[in-house]
Amino acid sequence: MSYTLHRGDALTVLKTLPDESVNAVITDPPYNSGGRTSSDRTARTARAKYVTSGSAHDLANFPGENRDQRSYRAWLTDLLTEAYRASTERAVALVFSDWRQEPTTTDALQMAGWTWSGTIPWIKPSSRPRKGGFKQSSEFIIWGVKGSLDKDRDLYLPGHFVASQPRKGRVHITQKPVEIMQQLVQICPEDGTVLDPFTGSGSTGVAALREGRHFVGVELSSHYADVAEQRLHAELTQDDFTLAGPEA
Repeated sequence: MSYTLHRGDALTVLKTLPDESVNAVITDPPYNSGGRTSSDRTARTARAKYVTSGSAHDLANFPGENRDQRSYRAWLTDLLTEAYRASTERAVALVFSDWRQEPTTTDALQMAGWTWSGTIPWIKPSSRPRKGGFKQSSEFIIWGVKGSLDKDRDLYLPGHFVASQPRKGRVHITQKPVEIMQQLVQICPEDGTVLDPFTGSGSTGVAALREGRHFVGVELSSHYADVAEQRLHAELTQDDFTLAGPEA
């Protein structure tokens, strides 16, 4: 297996990818959420939105968290349109979202050309309670297909996942469990290529490599690109990967 990690802006990099060069898109974009009002969503850092006050860890912020909902939808639509172009026929896109941005994420997916095919709950047992109301214990994976699913594959995947965010060895504020990502990357054919335009700490890439898939990632934050590089490198020998330099 091999991987390519681009350092730069996701939309800029996606525009350089060849047509039909990837077989699945699996990504966790910055949600631009975390508040009930526009000022709540745009005035605070990612850490202020998503990390509980007094948390023991001191993980770095990440960029791209200050769009209002309309600009978020337009931006995400552009990204998913480029991802659609770069994907092969029958490729699947999996896009993480929280409850606030789920409606606009499904809009962006469809506006980009993907056929919306469902919403997969990720249930987190260790999640924040809500006094006087229901516990916020789920995020969501919006998924769609370019064309139609490849029904010749002998593949059956679950319709929901249950796992808490990583605690031991956690290196990113919104880090996803590798055990979930290893199941998700199976939607990509064996020896195919998984694209993640928001690589973060590299969990999608680590899962792809472990499951016999190639990986193309993009990360804007220099800090998290370094973290992802270290994690991806640990999965392979030095000769097995390509690191693309900063985008011009």
